[in-house]
Amino acid sequence: MAIEMRQQMKMSQQLVMTPQLQQAIKLLQLSRLELQDVVRQELEENPVLDEVTEVEEVREPGQLELVEKEPEPQTTTTDFQEVRAGEETRDTDWDSYLDGYNYSSGEQYYDDEDRPSFENLLTKKSTLNDHLMWQLSLTRLTDQEMMVGAEILGNIDEDGYLRATLADIAGACGVDEELCAAVLKRVQEFDPIGVGARDLRECLLLQVAGLGMGGSIVEALLKEHLKDLEGRRYKQAAKVLGIDVNEVLEAARIIAELDPKPGRLFGQEDVHYISADIFVHKVGDDYVVLLNDEGMPNLRINPVYATETKGVDKKAEEYIGEKTRSAMWLIKSIQQRQRTIYKVAKSLVKFQRDFLDRGIEHLRPLVLRDIAEDIGMHESTISRVTTNKYMQTPQGLFELKYFFNSGISTGEGDFIASESVKSKIKELVDAEDPKRPYSDQRLAELLSTHSIVIARRTVTKYREMMRIGSSSERKKHF
Repeated sequence: MAIEMRQQMKMSQQLVMTPQLQQAIKLLQLSRLELQDVVRQELEENPVLDEVTEVEEVREPGQLELVEKEPEPQTTTTDFQEVRAGEETRDTDWDSYLDGYNYSSGEQYYDDEDRPSFENLLTKKSTLNDHLMWQLSLTRLTDQEMMVGAEILGNIDEDGYLRATLADIAGACGVDEELCAAVLKRVQEFDPIGVGARDLRECLLLQVAGLGMGGSIVEALLKEHLKDLEGRRYKQAAKVLGIDVNEVLEAARIIAELDPKPGRLFGQEDVHYISADIFVHKVGDDYVVLLNDEGMPNLRINPVYATETKGVDKKAEEYIGEKTRSAMWLIKSIQQRQRTIYKVAKSLVKFQRDFLDRGIEHLRPLVLRDIAEDIGMHESTISRVTTNKYMQTPQGLFELKYFFNSGISTGEGDFIASESVKSKIKELVDAEDPKRPYSDQRLAELLSTHSIVIARRTVTKYREMMRIGSSSERKKHF
């Protein structure tokens, strides 16, 4: 049989992920703040995309339409600029503006010499390293010791622990370990007390020494019986030390007041504020769903590029055409994203109405398929919509994924959401006697009295998910 090459035409169907479809999927799973960053970046890179500043927004449920409003004529007068009808706006002299502007909110005025400079208006939170370096600079050390001290401070983490060995520091500075140990001892005298420790025991011992309790029962417990303290084996520690258990309890109370992370007072973790994507308000007997568009630019195609593209260079025309298609697809993708979020939110409100009316105890078991079938979309789309999206309800602020949870059968033949069970477990733990906490088996028995029949191991799983300690860990001896 001869081997030959031939051409053959064949028709077939296949799913192709176009760049536009990939962009739509990406926008769908972004949070509102992330979407704002994407839009602003596109506004900077795409000259065809424009932001409408004066608009009247008309919205029907699930629709986004922008209707331009004719701006009213205004006359504004400032110290350095006048804008009148028919007169050109003069260029602003920003140097003069910054020099002459009064930043005082009252009736106080500054002369040029008395006015605070811009550098004095800036502020920055001091870090742990800044605080330690300031103390190091005030310590009387040789140049070589200062170099070692700076190396030690550079290896202290945000909790205040030294994360390098003396051998590592000696090798980096080219000195012997004895010198590094001597400098480390000086650093461990810095504020906050306990900084520069290499483990928890050393950190607590430094704090005990700072309190003037060297040689006490507290120090003995930390040196020899730290594991017993962690396991709350107070009687065993008292027997080994030959003292009364009440003395051990008193020492344990003092140790519990020490700070295991002395550097956290200088933590640089920024507070992340959550802004709701959806607002749910009760009006009469119904719930109204509103999308949060605050901070979202109103986009359109720049009319200059939309009308004046004929007669330009061919390459320029192709470039404008490409950017125009990109801008139009972005606008349509955002509108589609908003409509999808609105549909999902409406469906969630319908399924979780009892929760909105009466609280978490009435949260309904729900899976992605229920919402997908209700609004006629795929489960993967629902999953993307509920990622990093938050809903402000009469019961509080919740992530959309919070409303999806498995169901647990009750003694009455119904199903209750797993989040409701967790809430009930936390309620029982909060109400228990701290000296006689409930075991997991006892919690399961108490839940059965509320028609929630679950096994002890399920209680253990939910308790650990909520980061609640076991009964022995929750027990208070003092």
